[in-house]
Amino acid sequence: MTSYASQYPPSVPFDPAFKTFFEDFYRISDDPEAHEIYADQFTPDATLVMASKRVQGRDEIIAVRKAMWEKVASRLHKPLKIFPYGPDSDQVMLHGSVAYGLKDNNNGGGDGGDNVSVEWAAYAHLVKGGDDGVVRMDFYQVYLDTAAQKR
Repeated sequence: MTSYASQYPPSVPFDPAFKTFFEDFYRISDDPEAHEIYADQFTPDATLVMASKRVQGRDEIIAVRKAMWEKVASRLHKPLKIFPYGPDSDQVMLHGSVAYGLKDNNNGGGDGGDNVSVEWAAYAHLVKGGDDGVVRMDFYQVYLDTAAQKR
């Protein structure tokens, strides 16, 4: 079990490829250099809603992703529970936390700032590609308190 593994309702069948997708997705989310790989987790026309910011398409997702790292030196997601909408569903609700290591604004942006942890919830719609079976999201909305990053 990896640090990115989640709990799932035991009575609801859920595609193992979707489980693997989420483990990889949160590992990639925590890599400050993986902007392109992060965008690859979405369909080309996907919608991403991060708190109050809504974007669509690869270029806008990459821009938001880069902005999310401007004040953050590190992050560690803990996707605690994932709830499929039903048997073999491609829709899920997620619950977890993320720990941020904030950049120190007093010394020009290096490491050494505060550490904060924030709980989050999300909704995701997954699609599995044709013959290759690659899993991506075409919609992902995250609900969290963005003020924690500004402390």
